[in-house]
Amino acid sequence: MSLQCGIIGIANTGKTTIFNCMSNVKAETSNFAFTSNKSNIGIIHVPDQRLYELEKYQPTNRVVHATVEIVDIPGLTKGANQGEGVGNKFLADIRNTDALIHVLRCFDDENLPHIDGSVDPVRDIENIDFELQVKDLESVDKKLQRLDKIARAGDKEAKHGMDVLNKVKARLESMGNIRDLKLDSLEHKYIDDLFLLTMKPMMFVCNVDDASAAKGNAYVERVREHLKDHHAEILVVAAKLEAEIADFENEEDKMLFLSDAGLTEPGVNRMVRSAYSMLNLLSFFTIGPDEIRAWTIHKGMTAPQAAGAIHSDLERGFIRAEVIKYQDFITLRSEHACKEKGKLMIEGKNYVVCDGDILHIRFNV
Repeated sequence: MSLQCGIIGIANTGKTTIFNCMSNVKAETSNFAFTSNKSNIGIIHVPDQRLYELEKYQPTNRVVHATVEIVDIPGLTKGANQGEGVGNKFLADIRNTDALIHVLRCFDDENLPHIDGSVDPVRDIENIDFELQVKDLESVDKKLQRLDKIARAGDKEAKHGMDVLNKVKARLESMGNIRDLKLDSLEHKYIDDLFLLTMKPMMFVCNVDDASAAKGNAYVERVREHLKDHHAEILVVAAKLEAEIADFENEEDKMLFLSDAGLTEPGVNRMVRSAYSMLNLLSFFTIGPDEIRAWTIHKGMTAPQAAGAIHSDLERGFIRAEVIKYQDFITLRSEHACKEKGKLMIEGKNYVVCDGDILHIRFNV
């Protein structure tokens, strides 16, 4: 399942440093704004300790994590919707993503100038929101013009579509984001084809100095206050510290370094899990002597659809799924014991897969 999570923000927030800690690609970083002229694309592995717990009771040749594609989009600035800075090209890159991570500068550094002259993460949120809102307004206005011609010919559905689009337009014109606008499924069908930038799920990452890694700082509190009515997820990460953690090869040294910083795990691990959840994804497992693997599907998918995530032939020829709950396997310690205790379930085509399910697909093509 190919899904993209984009990292956005103004220049010099530490976006690319965070990207490098998360992904399998190491992009160039700089103290100067707009030094990058392209988006960086990498793959992130979703941290999941359950895989290693499963390995304790099912010896295997390899462990394979679920993955999500991550896109580091060069810093935006005022006027990006008119081509300023990196301009429209990167707004288009944002449109192709499924969810967004907005990195905010919440640290002072006299050697790293802020493009607007001072550190103010709330202003930065408002500036980026404005750029995205302007582009969304353009998209909405273009569709309104198309529907207006159809509605004038007496098409009732076009008239209803215009009502929905005008509702969306009013939200954007009042400096609001569409993700915060309540729309039902019938209303959504009139805007889904627009891939609106402000409709994408977004979490906010406050990039702080090392000393603020565990508890945050005054800048973070301002962000929390600003977003308190938006039900937004806010994470605190010290990008410079995370980069140092990522360089450790020895796990014990890494945990000691984390402990000294008042942390129990790298902040980027929390980011990745949150991004995975924000994309409405879950993991199910297949286990065996060759590999233990986490597979990615959308929440609500059925057993045949999960089988299709493994291989299209499995979905096409699906007969049934043998399902063991993760906790049952960990408690009973083997597939045989789960069978003996009646914890292996036989499920058909209507079974909705749950997070952590261990599946064995029976099929015939």
